[in-house]
Amino acid sequence: MKKKLLDFFKIIFFLSLGIFFIWLFMHNLSPEEKKDIYSSFLRANYWWVFLSILIGIFSHISRAIRWKLLLEPMGYNPGIKNTFFAVMIGYFANMALPRLGEVTRCGILARYEKIPMQKSFGTVVTERGLDLISLTIVFLLNFVIHLDKLSLFKHSKLYLNMKDKLSGVENPGIYYWMFLGIVIILLFLLFKFRHKISHFTFYKKIREIILGFVEGLKSLIKIKKPFWFIFHSINIWIMYWLMTWVVFFSIPETSHLGGSVGLAVLVFGSIGIIIVQGGIGIYPWIVAEILVLFQVIGTKGYALGWLLWTGQSLMIVIFGLLSMILLPMLNLRKNGIQPAQ
Repeated sequence: MKKKLLDFFKIIFFLSLGIFFIWLFMHNLSPEEKKDIYSSFLRANYWWVFLSILIGIFSHISRAIRWKLLLEPMGYNPGIKNTFFAVMIGYFANMALPRLGEVTRCGILARYEKIPMQKSFGTVVTERGLDLISLTIVFLLNFVIHLDKLSLFKHSKLYLNMKDKLSGVENPGIYYWMFLGIVIILLFLLFKFRHKISHFTFYKKIREIILGFVEGLKSLIKIKKPFWFIFHSINIWIMYWLMTWVVFFSIPETSHLGGSVGLAVLVFGSIGIIIVQGGIGIYPWIVAEILVLFQVIGTKGYALGWLLWTGQSLMIVIFGLLSMILLPMLNLRKNGIQPAQ
């Protein structure tokens, strides 16, 4: 009961946060500006949004194949369909609660592929580490490409808002060191008294996750098809970039912008999705603020942000639900059992 209540409050919290960011952007707009955003939605060419969804599916197929390659060195060979369904259902679950998707997709492989959860969860944690490294590389690439925009960024509302939040904090760097120190102390205490707390359930779960993560790292060294692993790791981000950029062609005001601008939106939009679950509310706002640097009117940038967010969210909802329907059906047929009519 307590867990269900906590999950409910988490959903309400992230939904409220999203609504707050929508209000934050909209409350200072004039009726004409709000009408301008609405008209941009009406005039948009949604075929580009549809193309973005198709490209996004290819990125998730690559993610499913890469996950399968990570599991193979452990002696497991899950089907591509099941790994893809698990990935999509995981993304769908993540829209409700953070980190729920990781557990969900590992649970699916445990049920349909008989892969122990701690083993598959270790590879998922490894995947998240790889994604963080990839995002850092793409961020640095974006930084180099748009070096000339740094001075403009300093005058943008996004930068000024962040600066205002930190202006009242003396030496904010000390808080990062304090946080790091607390983490190190907690890890030391956990190691020091590991024998006394080894019978606690939470300790056993943490130990299983750590062991799974270590095994996931080992699987990187033992990858049987390193070329395809690297190919799919790169392809995931190429598809992310393309699915972002093609939506630019849906409205005239952004159709002239090049792929490098799509990269900037991808990077900062991804950060927004990390900050707020699913990026609701904050994602369109960040897109609008970034596009202002490229001489796009704020209302048009905001409309584009919502087109991007809507397309990506629809993809996850539609294919997440389809995966939930097809997963049991196809696995029944695989085992020679026909679903009940």
